[in-house]
Amino acid sequence: MSSISVESIIDQALQQPEKERARIAERLISSLDHAADATVEMAWQEEVGRRLKEIDSGAVQCIPWEDVRARLYENAHAKD
Repeated sequence: MSSISVESIIDQALQQPEKERARIAERLISSLDHAADATVEMAWQEEVGRRLKEIDSGAVQCIPWEDVRARLYENAHAKD
């Protein structure tokens, strides 16, 4: 067991630039994917390819993350 605490590692990671934090997150997440089902992986790759073609052809338009986040926030805090 390491003498470095989890909180210390997290604090150090959060001090990194955005690009490095994304790289750290990707590595951590991929370390949890021990036995990815090849069939599921293939299906996701096909779905990603289909969606990219829709974007490239102009059939669909992307929504900026800021707009999506605002909509999610509004929906989560909407009064019934």
